[in-house]
Amino acid sequence: MDFLSLCLLTLWLYLPGFLANTFAMMWGKWLPKTGYGPWPIDGGRVMADGNRMLGDGKTWNGLIGGSLTSGLLCMLLASLVSTGDMATAFDDGATVFAHPLIGSEEAWFSVGGASGTAFVLGTFLGFACLIGDSTGSFVKRRRGLKREGEISSKAPLLDTLPFAIMVFLWGQLFLGPSILAAEELRLPMVALVVITPVLHRTFNLIGYKIGWKDVPY
Repeated sequence: MDFLSLCLLTLWLYLPGFLANTFAMMWGKWLPKTGYGPWPIDGGRVMADGNRMLGDGKTWNGLIGGSLTSGLLCMLLASLVSTGDMATAFDDGATVFAHPLIGSEEAWFSVGGASGTAFVLGTFLGFACLIGDSTGSFVKRRRGLKREGEISSKAPLLDTLPFAIMVFLWGQLFLGPSILAAEELRLPMVALVVITPVLHRTFNLIGYKIGWKDVPY
């Protein structure tokens, strides 16, 4: 498989983690409209530097809702490909995607059959992403970058790299012996981390255009 196909394969396998930020934003923005939340993770705590620990943008409803929605997405992705080792994604057969549960039979997240395993796997990836995102917010607050109402501070690298690095790092550390921990995916992971700011900016622009985000970054 060529390098571009490996990058696409890696993105496919880790897509539930990469989209967890979007899901968390939806839960954080829409759930309070029903009268529930928001519930800031830091509980409003201000640290010694005079800034919030994480800020109002990081909520329990976003963390839990985003993680669980990533689990549902992983179930959907698993249902879109065959249970064999590989299944072509496009009619021309140029790009090949692996079933996300390959090698997971003996993994810790193998519970409740294929659907349960996919859900736990996706939830784990989503949680890893949001922990990384919260880490980025923590660093931003220590640098004095604050959220003003609905408008978040602009810090492209801190808004993107921590979550991408955390998703891939947790995958390599905790998802063996599944395909997501395969050594062959490590170099594509590095490449995806490098281009993640561009991908994140693109997704945010789309979210801004359709009214899901208040700012285009």
